[in-house]
Amino acid sequence: MSAGKMHADEIDIDTDLVRRLLAAQFPRWADLPIKPYSTSGTVNAVYRLGEDLAVRLPRVEWGVADVEKEQHWLPRLAPLLPVAIPDVVGVGEPGGGYPWPWSVCRWLDGDNPVEERLADPDALARDLAEFVAAMRRVDLPDAPPAYRGGSLHLLDEAARNAISQLDGMIDTVAATTAWEAALRIPDWAGPPTWVHADLMPGNLLVADGRLGAVIDFATAGVGDPAGDLVPAWNLLPTGARDTFRTELSVDDDTWGRSRGLALAIAVNQLPYYKDTNPVMAANARYAIREILTDVRAAGRSE
Repeated sequence: MSAGKMHADEIDIDTDLVRRLLAAQFPRWADLPIKPYSTSGTVNAVYRLGEDLAVRLPRVEWGVADVEKEQHWLPRLAPLLPVAIPDVVGVGEPGGGYPWPWSVCRWLDGDNPVEERLADPDALARDLAEFVAAMRRVDLPDAPPAYRGGSLHLLDEAARNAISQLDGMIDTVAATTAWEAALRIPDWAGPPTWVHADLMPGNLLVADGRLGAVIDFATAGVGDPAGDLVPAWNLLPTGARDTFRTELSVDDDTWGRSRGLALAIAVNQLPYYKDTNPVMAANARYAIREILTDVRAAGRSE
């Protein structure tokens, strides 16, 4: 996608700024090649630094707190997870015309998976299930609450407003019906579990069809385990979706809440990013289509 701005309050970031920051704070890396990295990510600008590093800078003020959060939790989570996650090797400070903290991380190889173009959907589904199960087993003290880790009712107003903006783009009646059905499902009553809480395709890296790394842990914390089932709807096709559910032994209510959460995320993404982030917009359309198809199929079987 283009390097254009996606948010009205996004600040200017370019290669010259990154070079100034490195020269002032990490001179040992200042002469390495710097290349903007095209990504569907929405909160951070990413620059590849040499062959082995990446510079990651918040684009917007509401992403600044994520920097410290990731710097704290990533090294604690890394040994507990089955795939690579970001390794922060440099903690940057404001300076050089940039107002916020930033990070230098190890470069992680791989490509973002693309819906409907998966090399081995079942294998990826099993890999994702293994990661999600490992997150659920994490037992670290003082865990933060996960982003979108609570009741679906907390998302109700935003979801309905977003659906109203999509008239003519999606079946808004079906979307509203599906959303209201999700709201009728009881909230999670068990103990909160660790979740990544943002398993979008843009936060997954695959190689040869297999999951190799998961990035962007800004939303991670404890909450409803349904929060990490969203790839069932935004990435996996029907058969692999069933594999994913079976591997994790997901009950009907948790499955239904995950479908509702995926719908809320997608209907908010589509109107916001339809003109500025075509990758995110296309993924939102895919998720909405898969969710509504699944809801219709479930209705016919009842």
